[in-house]
Amino acid sequence: MDHVDHILIVDDDREIRELVSGYLQKNGLRTSVAADGRQMRSFLDANAVDLIVLDVMMPGDDGLVLCRELRSGRHRAIPILMLTARTDEMDRILGLEMGADDYLAKPFAARELLARIKAVLRRTRMLPPNLQISEAGQLLTFGEWRLDTVARHLLDKDGTAIALSGAEYRLLRVFIDHPQRVLNRDQLLSLTQGRDAELFDRSIDLLVSRLRQRLGDDAREPTYIKTVRSEGYVFSVPVEISELRQ
Repeated sequence: MDHVDHILIVDDDREIRELVSGYLQKNGLRTSVAADGRQMRSFLDANAVDLIVLDVMMPGDDGLVLCRELRSGRHRAIPILMLTARTDEMDRILGLEMGADDYLAKPFAARELLARIKAVLRRTRMLPPNLQISEAGQLLTFGEWRLDTVARHLLDKDGTAIALSGAEYRLLRVFIDHPQRVLNRDQLLSLTQGRDAELFDRSIDLLVSRLRQRLGDDAREPTYIKTVRSEGYVFSVPVEISELRQ
């Protein structure tokens, strides 16, 4: 049987939950709904979903808090599309910094929401050929960090796992696969997103910022990902590759 994408809609507005859920179902998606963070957590504990549509403005834990929680826990790989009634660019940037994969302001057209959901799902599932992982798996060591390509865990010098979103993992793999080579934004978009690079203009810069935070990299004097003015970014440390044993 063909897989039907399962979308979880988290919004305290019942009318929006019902309208979005109905529209997505009519367009071939499976949907479930939650009114707040408590219902979202309970649902995810018992069910698998392919993407979460998450409202920002909710009572209790708002969408930014829930997004950060998702990105640091066992559901960190689930793509997140955030909804908000705010139009301030800082809110959009905050959502992306917390780990959202896309952001849509209310009011929105249901058709645009559907298109963005499909685009995020395509981007999440697409791994460029140069990022394909061997069956044996690899341990990639750089500086004080190691990346386990099977578990997709970033490990610090003490062996503690650091959570990475799908987009952060893909970008880190691009840098690791092209060490000490300047890559411009178009190249990074192409290598991480392929033909489905349907992100906003500043998405790569925001993603680099998030990845630097994961690596503990100082944006002013970075050790790992350096900015090359007017050109792009360069991963400036050597990488050692070793095979993981089965």
